[in-house]
Amino acid sequence: MSSPPAAPSSPPRPPAHSRRPAWAGRNYTLLTGAAVVTNLGSHGALIAAAFAVLESGGSVSDLSLVAAARTVPLVLFLLIGGALADRLPRHRVMVAANALNCVSQAAFALLVLTGDPQLWQMMLLTALCGTGTAFFNPAAEGMLLSTVSGEHANRAFALFRMAMNGAGIGGAALGGAMIAAIGPGWVLAVDAAAFAVAGALRAFLDVGHVPDRAPGGGLLADLREGWVEFRTRPWLWGIVLQFSVVVAVVGAAEAVYGPLVARDQLGGPAPWGLALAFFGAGTIAGAFLMIVWKPRRLLLVGTLCVFPLALPSAGLAVPLPVWGLCVVMLISGLAIEVFGVNWMTTMHQEIPEEKFSRVSAYDWFGSVSMLPLATALAAPAEAVFGRTEALWGCAVLVVLATALVLLIPDVRHMTRRKSAVLHGPGADGSRAWEPRPEPREAAPHLPLTPG
Repeated sequence: MSSPPAAPSSPPRPPAHSRRPAWAGRNYTLLTGAAVVTNLGSHGALIAAAFAVLESGGSVSDLSLVAAARTVPLVLFLLIGGALADRLPRHRVMVAANALNCVSQAAFALLVLTGDPQLWQMMLLTALCGTGTAFFNPAAEGMLLSTVSGEHANRAFALFRMAMNGAGIGGAALGGAMIAAIGPGWVLAVDAAAFAVAGALRAFLDVGHVPDRAPGGGLLADLREGWVEFRTRPWLWGIVLQFSVVVAVVGAAEAVYGPLVARDQLGGPAPWGLALAFFGAGTIAGAFLMIVWKPRRLLLVGTLCVFPLALPSAGLAVPLPVWGLCVVMLISGLAIEVFGVNWMTTMHQEIPEEKFSRVSAYDWFGSVSMLPLATALAAPAEAVFGRTEALWGCAVLVVLATALVLLIPDVRHMTRRKSAVLHGPGADGSRAWEPRPEPREAAPHLPLTPG
């Protein structure tokens, strides 16, 4: 049995003259800034891609195929991306992924602006964007988790997500308005530029505080080690199974049915962009709440907050007027943000640093594994059952999957640990917790302003 890995060193502290809080180091600030930039572009680009398909004469089936093309490579390459991110410097993986996303979105924009894009071309470029995301997500999550210490994790993750989702509000609203005014091609071009800027910021991340990785037995051995970490935690695989259903049906509702309802009954892309912006506003409200609220039972509170994710599908099924849809999107955004911060805090508390990216990859892989199938089947489901019935089915599946995961004892009883650091497995397979030293006295700092 290998010896326990050394505990990760603390992330660099900002200098005394910095205006950032003591826990918000250079890496945290760069990661937050880059996330703001990419979310400004990507939230509008998701709407733009859907309307690019529709404006080129595409059918509901075409829209489903393009949505599935983004998620298939995401599923295929996530595990490899997670293993590489725990083996290579994470910031290099992130920059390379941003470069691929930049090129693919720029090519997509050029096709839309200069000609008549073909379905296979849009599917190919969307698939390249999904491939970049597959390598980016595990590296990014591992990098973020390593930037803050346990006692500040809740606030740090809440502020990060607040900044990221705040940018999503602007991106969705601006994207919807730009599509209506000048077409989807320019929104895709803005997204390509955003990936270029974000990649440049991430190139300056400092990985000097991350301990050297111990020599491993190769990529397959790394994947097996990550699988052991994943399967031995019922709370982890249980919630990932839950989200494999939730992400699939919510993704199908928002990527396929949402634009169709907007086109046919809400007045076009601008109202749908507004509804998505309200979802973003809800996530900001949830992040503000999580800055001051630290629930003791992390996963119980988080899981209860997944139930409201059924509301948008139900709202589209009715369909609600635009203002009503905005209200349910606001509520669901607030609720999922409470889950998100509690989930990241739990991962930070329970998973060793040197395995963050691999475990995150299994998390992402399980959560999105059914998304390509769901988006591909969205059009056939509409043809067989009807759009309204398919949307009600999405809402029911969210409720059922969330109710079932509450049967897992660890989900109901997982508690927050204060000022503790997780070390590697002991001889009996258990994990040792030791008190984390209190942070050194630091000069006073002004609160961090997101962005």
